[in-house]
Amino acid sequence: MKCGGWRSACGIVALAILSSMLGLEGCMTSRQPAPVSERNRPPSAPIIAKPAPASAPASAPAPVAGSVEDPRPEFYTVKKGDTLFTIALDHGLDHKDLRDWNNLENPNVILVGRQLRLRASTAVMTTPLKTAAKVEGKPVGTALPPVAVNEAIKSQPKAVKLPYSDQALAQLSVQPQTQPVAPPPVAVVEPRPQDKPAVIATPGDDEKVDWGWPASGKVLSTFNESTNLKGVGIGGKLGQSVNASAPGTVLYSGDGIRGYGKLVIIKHNKAYISVYAHNNQLLVKEGQNVAKGQKIADMGASDSAQVKLHFEIRRFGKPVDPIKLLPADHPA
Repeated sequence: MKCGGWRSACGIVALAILSSMLGLEGCMTSRQPAPVSERNRPPSAPIIAKPAPASAPASAPAPVAGSVEDPRPEFYTVKKGDTLFTIALDHGLDHKDLRDWNNLENPNVILVGRQLRLRASTAVMTTPLKTAAKVEGKPVGTALPPVAVNEAIKSQPKAVKLPYSDQALAQLSVQPQTQPVAPPPVAVVEPRPQDKPAVIATPGDDEKVDWGWPASGKVLSTFNESTNLKGVGIGGKLGQSVNASAPGTVLYSGDGIRGYGKLVIIKHNKAYISVYAHNNQLLVKEGQNVAKGQKIADMGASDSAQVKLHFEIRRFGKPVDPIKLLPADHPA
């Protein structure tokens, strides 16, 4: 009994020592820290630019079958003795157009050596950048600030580190709710329109003119390039009727071109004009539309040694032989 009691007491002591050692080991064991989560804000999407379509190398437009290209240059250099009226006549243009195209404050004064534009300039249209959709409450069409093409908006990812605590652990266990991200604005770059090609006259506008003799009478002189005879001279009587050779619009009516006297110029289409010089009285005004055979002046002898009509037909400003275009049956 005594030995058995001793053994029981020894077992109890041994169990107490073992429990104490296990408790100490548990206290010495270190806890593993909770993992730290880094939440990145999604970077903003880059602005995508719509590139302009590749343009082919500039080249002259192919003429339409049967059409004739305008051979007149784009610019003319003023020479000594030139006036706005003579330059317009030599190129088959309206002197008012020349004045407007070149911003001439005083069309009676043009400097020698100055370059004059002989056709209307082509304006280049540009359009601002526009948003493709409504972004952040801004309406469609709001201009974007200048941004280099294909340049991305840079953003730095942000991470938040929290010290270990029960509260931090609880926060990390909650799944964050992501807010829908609005689509980034898209910069649309619209291509610049190409410069307009030179005007091409169609056969109907260019060659088909119904010509008629401007006056009856004897043909005193004929067209001759070598002797600088730019038209035909038709003799007649003072006050005799001078008629429009074809329908058109009066470009000029006056006496501002030396050597022509009182003069009428009519534009018939994109290519042809007709000239009526040495008149006694002018009966039409600039900008007036006239019909074929309509009386436009009385024959006279202004700037001429005798009563006659000097008549010219010019194609793109260059004189051509009227006899080749007028009817064969000339009224004598």
